[in-house]
Amino acid sequence: MAQANDRLRRLVADEIENCRPADVEARLDDLRELDAAADDAAVPERVRVLSALASETRYRIVELLAAADSELCVCELTPLLDVSDSAISHALSELTDAGLVSRRKEGRWRYYRPTDRAERLLGALAGDGE
Repeated sequence: MAQANDRLRRLVADEIENCRPADVEARLDDLRELDAAADDAAVPERVRVLSALASETRYRIVELLAAADSELCVCELTPLLDVSDSAISHALSELTDAGLVSRRKEGRWRYYRPTDRAERLLGALAGDGE
């Protein structure tokens, strides 16, 4: 921690011509406020959501579902992806657990669609919010 504070002191000294210890303490106070404002409790869930998209297959599934005009079944995704039905089902399960895909069962078929969160993430990744 002393080394980190020393580096911070050097940064503040570079920014402020006559840097005093009080200047470094004021910067530390600002950083502590920033840290306190962060939502640490949400980090594990957000990392889980990002991890769910961190596979080419899972990401592609979300993209396909978002591009579809209606819900899709696993059997409709299989011809579009170079993986097995079971791999698609497993990916859909992970995406559902992460809150990126919702599913509806009708008889023996399950239909999937992206959630609003998934749509927003895809938009952000595509740069639609710029």
